Amino acid sequence: MASKKENKNSVFTKHEISMLGLRSNLVQSAFSYERMHAPGWSWAQLPYWQKIYKDDPKGLKAVMTDNMEFINSSPPLYPILMGLLLTMEEKHIDRPTINGLKNALFGPMAGIGDAIFWFTILPIVGGICASIAKDGNVLGPILFFLIYLFIFWTRIPLAHLGYKLGTKAIDVIQQNSKVISHVASILGLTVIGALIASYVKMSLTINIHAGSSVISLQKKLLDKIFPNILPFAFVFLLYWLLKKNVNPIWLIVITFLLAIGMAAIGWM
Repeated sequence: MASKKENKNSVFTKHEISMLGLRSNLVQSAFSYERMHAPGWSWAQLPYWQKIYKDDPKGLKAVMTDNMEFINSSPPLYPILMGLLLTMEEKHIDRPTINGLKNALFGPMAGIGDAIFWFTILPIVGGICASIAKDGNVLGPILFFLIYLFIFWTRIPLAHLGYKLGTKAIDVIQQNSKVISHVASILGLTVIGALIASYVKMSLTINIHAGSSVISLQKKLLDKIFPNILPFAFVFLLYWLLKKNVNPIWLIVITFLLAIGMAAIGWM
């Protein structure tokens, strides 16, 4: 007997949504420093996109192109995002709305997922299991494996949760798509701006000699006028070069060479 549909209007069966949750476990098997989780993220959802856009090659091309951009969030919570976005693809919500929500959700979900899984559950469980194992008790590694296996299987109900949430939210999204897309874009840009300020660090070590005084170009001038102006300028330079279709790999190489060169001559 065929598996029941997730809901009466669904394209997918409950088994297919469960498999989506399991496929999400392999997102990081296709990790790329250029696109982070995008290759694995796209691979996990590809069969579902192919089913939705089986008679629309242009639609399939569009969704694959959009989802091969830089993607980075918390993998344990990916099934929720995948289920939610899959519902939107199924209902053919316009691409700006889907992309806006997707980009807006990545940041908050990363904070929630990392805090729950990587900074709370696994460190605590790892500490307890290590203390058990150090006395030669085999229960330590077995317990850690079982808990990790439990986290592995929790992706199935998370995928169903995301898919059901998307089904319930779809009418609201359709009625307010422009507003939601605009708000989501603002939130996404805010998160990206915070990430730039937090993770991109650049500081000049050049000093200006004025008579007997030595003035730090970075501390006395740049930081007083516009704190973090160097990372801000460098990020937008890279963004401008990307818009000019410069290969991201070359930008990574240039960044490495620039950092090494500036450090070697003592300017940074």
